Amino acid sequence: MGLFTVTELIRLRLDKHEQPEQKEELSSGDSLKLDLYFWLQALVAALVLLILVFTFVGRIIGVSGSSMVPTLHEGDMLLLQSIGYTPKQGDVVVLTKEFDAADGPIVKRVIATGGQHVVIDYDAGTVTVDGVALDEPYINEPMERPMGESISDVVVPEGSIFVMGDNRNHSSDSRDVTLGTVDERYVLGRAVWVLLPFQDFGAIAHGAQV
Repeated sequence: MGLFTVTELIRLRLDKHEQPEQKEELSSGDSLKLDLYFWLQALVAALVLLILVFTFVGRIIGVSGSSMVPTLHEGDMLLLQSIGYTPKQGDVVVLTKEFDAADGPIVKRVIATGGQHVVIDYDAGTVTVDGVALDEPYINEPMERPMGESISDVVVPEGSIFVMGDNRNHSSDSRDVTLGTVDERYVLGRAVWVLLPFQDFGAIAHGAQV
């Protein structure tokens, strides 16, 4: 038998549900075509929904570099929350502000927000915000003092954030004087989910607030 028209498929589907006693009249081949048609409809609807979500709610972006290891890795594809998002301490965010070490989007963790006082003590290996040392189980290794000039004591201006990478010894971030604190308007969104690779698929862990 040839392919069904859409009208015939819908009629057969209705008959299949409304007249169970006639179910046996459909051949296995016809039933398979019918099921495949409705599965295809469901798949198309799901794809359209995903496109709408990514267009109006968030976006997808890839990770470049190793500054967020072990939380994120080179090539990870991230789903961002963009609409209605306000940066919070501990969030992993994507920024677009260019500076000496980067000319494209970068992924960092929010260490402090507007009005908070950040102090980095390299001898003790701690970062304190408003006098409280952060508990940072997400960092890759003990923090070392960077080469050259860097920011280690700053009060974050209102409407700005102070960001650092989880891989502190291999991260260019707000400690870099050419980046410094970042105006929130440069934030593309919060990274909420790793989509690819499949083995890392899942929600992104965010740090606790002080």
